[in-house]
Amino acid sequence: LKFIFGPSAVPALDLVDQRSVTRVRSPSGRTLYQVLGSSGKLYTCYSSCHFCTCPAFGFSVLQKSESLLCKHILAVYLSQAMGACQELAVSEEQLTDILLAEEEDEG
Repeated sequence: LKFIFGPSAVPALDLVDQRSVTRVRSPSGRTLYQVLGSSGKLYTCYSSCHFCTCPAFGFSVLQKSESLLCKHILAVYLSQAMGACQELAVSEEQLTDILLAEEEDEG
């Protein structure tokens, strides 16, 4: 894994081992992932469009094109493959609140 994913592999595996990945689903079927980062901050990841709200994703992936993913996205993919995601069912309103909270953090 380290050969393929570089320096993100070991920290991502640590996040999986710590069960830091939660799949959040609404009744309509909308899904996002929340990953509790090693710093204690909660990041939102969208596996369907390969995006994470962490600063490393914005810098290393989007700005510098140095990497294809951050440790949080890799942890989501590994958790999916291993069936190791925590599950959280939320209402549509709760999902909207999660998404709006992320937008406020960015703005």
